[in-house]
Amino acid sequence: MARSISVSSQEVLIAPSVLSANPLRMAEAVNALSGEYDMLHVDIMDGHFVPNLSYGPDLVRSMREEWPDVLLDTHLMVERPQDFIDVFADAGTDILTVHVETAPHLHRVLEMIRAKGCVPGVSINPGTPVEWLKPVLPIVGLVLVMSVNPGFGGQSFIPEVLEKVKTLKCWKETGPFDYLIEIDGGISTQNVGEVVRAGCDVVVAGSAIFKAQSPYETAREMRRIAAEAKKIGR
Repeated sequence: MARSISVSSQEVLIAPSVLSANPLRMAEAVNALSGEYDMLHVDIMDGHFVPNLSYGPDLVRSMREEWPDVLLDTHLMVERPQDFIDVFADAGTDILTVHVETAPHLHRVLEMIRAKGCVPGVSINPGTPVEWLKPVLPIVGLVLVMSVNPGFGGQSFIPEVLEKVKTLKCWKETGPFDYLIEIDGGISTQNVGEVVRAGCDVVVAGSAIFKAQSPYETAREMRRIAAEAKKIGR
């Protein structure tokens, strides 16, 4: 049976991106957050779809062993995502997200993810029309809106993507859909309120948390701001 995730109308999930943690001290960096997060976000890059290389399924497997009860949110920024589903699902991820731009048979790929027992997610780049997502929204549990061009951490937020978030929120409220809206790229305490008011349920933050002087306090403050924004946005 496929996993599922949900949030209450008052809740925003905080997802630190381990791409921005020191790879030699990743466990220490995550544990220093003292649980001030709801899931861990893992970016997988193949050097083809995006101009960078990052982790493989062994990292996800190690994270599952280290934190058996933590939601693992794996974002495949790869060509031919169908070739990666089995290894990352078997490694223990909970959510497996693929890009609409990389999968010509997207519906089939998402059904493959669901069949492996993971939450199927779909992601969209800043320059891709949000309408590309609509045919698969009935079968996804998460929609990831990229607010930077994927490939590297520490980039500046692209505010124009918030129109996509607002559209996705409207579709969810008026249609038979049950997905969470996630955003990733340039998110910090300075703009987390804005993205939550637009309709985001899950906030990914990498550099803003792991490069902060106090990652724990930063994550805690991000949660506080997000909760206040959620109240206003309802």
